[in-house]
Amino acid sequence: MAWSGYQKFLAIMLVVTGSINSLSTKWADKLQSKGSDGLITNFEHPFLQATAMFLGEMMCLVIFKIIYFKTKNTGGHSLTNGNQNFNPFILMPAAMFDLVGTSIMYIGLTLTYVSSFQMFRGSIIVFVAVLSMTFLNRRIIRREWVGILSVIIGLIVVGVTDALYQSAGEAKGRNSLITGDLLIIVAQVVSACQMVYEEKYVAGLNIPSMQAVGWEGVFGFTVLSGLLVVFYWTPAPPHFGNNPRGTVEDAIDGLIQIANNPLLLLATMGTIVSIAFFNFAGVSITKEMSATTRMVLDSIRTFVIWMFSLAVRWQSFHWQHLIGFAILIFGMCEYNGVIPRCRPTPEPPANDAEGQAVNTEADKMDTENEEH
Repeated sequence: MAWSGYQKFLAIMLVVTGSINSLSTKWADKLQSKGSDGLITNFEHPFLQATAMFLGEMMCLVIFKIIYFKTKNTGGHSLTNGNQNFNPFILMPAAMFDLVGTSIMYIGLTLTYVSSFQMFRGSIIVFVAVLSMTFLNRRIIRREWVGILSVIIGLIVVGVTDALYQSAGEAKGRNSLITGDLLIIVAQVVSACQMVYEEKYVAGLNIPSMQAVGWEGVFGFTVLSGLLVVFYWTPAPPHFGNNPRGTVEDAIDGLIQIANNPLLLLATMGTIVSIAFFNFAGVSITKEMSATTRMVLDSIRTFVIWMFSLAVRWQSFHWQHLIGFAILIFGMCEYNGVIPRCRPTPEPPANDAEGQAVNTEADKMDTENEEH
């Protein structure tokens, strides 16, 4: 079935805003600005960036409320249909999983390539499958096992490539790249816990998706804002305290750096606004088309991010990345049943006189059996 103009618009919005979200976050990591100590250093504030991401998710709740109040007297909107009588705190555990997973991912992003960051996020399929079998008693069919195995092979190829090669001008070194990749995988374990929790405890409540995302943003932003105060006084392990205080996070230094560099402000606003529109487009595509369509478009987003990273020379091209990416996308498509299956074409009924006679005789026998 051909896509409508609105569906095409949503698809483009998902790919564009999703790409902007990852690229703007990585762009901020590569910018330099004067900090609280008066020195010009790289912007490395993953927890402050995670807070900005939750602020963007909070905007989804604002968008939801606007749509809800504008359409409640006209039959409602597909994005607002659902249960309104629920306790928002049931979404708190999901928000905490999201908080931990996002924070770890952003730490990993500061240590590795943005394309590897996006590719390794595909490993969530493996962990969702394992946790679903354990906590949801779900049975994984053969097609899904093939997809999981392909995803694992693709990720191994990408990870080994990052371990073997180091792009010119990459100051962090091979160990940082490997650490970043591993942190992103750990983050996917946490994100998989979030998805399984939502399926077990939230899915049956019929909460509108945009409203759920918005409430998770509220909880995540509130808790992480409080943690920023704690992290401001908490000494960081070696190689992770890249701020003047040597603490887990120096939010004041990060805000000063943003104020001193308009490009940093632009990158941060890009993260906030893009995550809001990305979630809006994702929820809309799931409702208008399917979750599988959303997954395919998300794969296109990974390709766009990779091509952009190569174009601006954030990393060098390695043909092994291309192989790993292809295997990874195949595994994701196979897991979600996107790849079509070839089925034998049924033979047409006989049209000759003999065939008609045989069919007629068979019909008579069936009629006699029914009468008996």
